[in-house]
Amino acid sequence: MRNFACSSCGNEVYFENVLCLRCKSALGFLPDRREIVALAPAGKSLFRRVGAKRPDKTLLAYCANHQHGACNWLTPAGEGSGLCAACVLNRTIPNLSEDGSLPAWRELERAKKRLLYSLLRFDLPLDGARWGKGRLSFDFISNATTGHLDGVITIDIAEADTVERERQRKYFGEPYRSLLGHLRHESGHFYWMVLVEAAGRLEAFRALFGDERQEYGEALARHHAEGPPADWSAEHVSAYASSHPWEDWAETWALYLHMVDAIDTAEAEARNLRAAGRSPGPLWPRRAHDPYRDATFDALITRWVPLTIAMNSLSRSLGHADLYPFIVPPPAYEKMAFVHDVVRAGAP
Repeated sequence: MRNFACSSCGNEVYFENVLCLRCKSALGFLPDRREIVALAPAGKSLFRRVGAKRPDKTLLAYCANHQHGACNWLTPAGEGSGLCAACVLNRTIPNLSEDGSLPAWRELERAKKRLLYSLLRFDLPLDGARWGKGRLSFDFISNATTGHLDGVITIDIAEADTVERERQRKYFGEPYRSLLGHLRHESGHFYWMVLVEAAGRLEAFRALFGDERQEYGEALARHHAEGPPADWSAEHVSAYASSHPWEDWAETWALYLHMVDAIDTAEAEARNLRAAGRSPGPLWPRRAHDPYRDATFDALITRWVPLTIAMNSLSRSLGHADLYPFIVPPPAYEKMAFVHDVVRAGAP
């Protein structure tokens, strides 16, 4: 994710911030501009953007979920339900009167908004109605099965508990498990419907991932009962990816989103190093670079591989496991390149 600066004083701020610690301005995220802005009061619960090159008289309001500490996105004042472009996608949220539900929901919203930020940067559709598909939406529910169905991503709120998530990671023998990883994976199922099936790319998909018409429930049951094939690592990014072509796509999709967002973050930090008079190295040139829009797949991989080595080395230096615990075989890189091409081509 790119760096953000307070539009009032220039102080560096983060995507989730609601207050600039230097000038004390309120902060909010404008989804249509993909940026954090400083706000000046303009009436009860109303604000105007400050620091713009041109005077901006548009009245803004925080999302209705701001009152719960669950959202810092902004909406035009007086429009719609009072929910922002991200929160309006929620079908179900936890019962906030139940113990532990509010902090869990806040963590889920933080991860969901990072997912949606990436989807907005890619300019991907959030509604599949044009292609006879559902709208991307979210159910955050207790004692639910995490998954996707017709555009609806369901996440068990227990996944927001670090201890429970680690227990599940060990139980399933996974090298990596996070809320953002879940959401990226499940969003891949939605975008398979829109960017592959509806776009007429099934034959190209099947040539790389296999025939998705094999019975899905049986394939998953077999995977959970028998485990992955012994040679799964020769063609897949994870053991779970070997269970069915849809899961192979979703795991590859999630890994692609991880890669692009991490490179975007590294590019932003490289700009900081250049501004401080330090060279970040030849892989991070001075030219402005947007990995979401103007990079070839080969250019992304050229940056990605040394970045993963650096990330893992830093993590080990702090006594932690590798941040990027994946070994990607050549066939899986071909699948990632397919995801890249599909994303850049966009919806039909």
